[in-house]
Amino acid sequence: MFYSITVSYENLSKRVEAIERDLEQVKKDLQNIKELLTGPSFYTALNLPDHLRKTYSIAVMLGEAAADDVSLRTKRARAVESAYLNQLVIMGYLEKNKKGRKTYFKRKEQL
Repeated sequence: MFYSITVSYENLSKRVEAIERDLEQVKKDLQNIKELLTGPSFYTALNLPDHLRKTYSIAVMLGEAAADDVSLRTKRARAVESAYLNQLVIMGYLEKNKKGRKTYFKRKEQL
């Protein structure tokens, strides 16, 4: 009986830890969404075509993201998102940084 209580406690403890990690991610996402909606990037996004607006909004919400991170959220191919992200870099909306073999994109800081 003691063994089953211990195992149940360990399972419960693991679930609580997973919930806490998920909650932290939700808090980060909410903060990024708040910044997106209140910052200048919200108004910037309104001027973009729909396909770029979606990519830009996801990239800003994530803070810093690779093309595969964005493609998971938009449900579009990674290559398509990579092209859109690079187009946003050329247009001056995002900046990109290479870390190892991956390229990460983030909102260009206002000067």
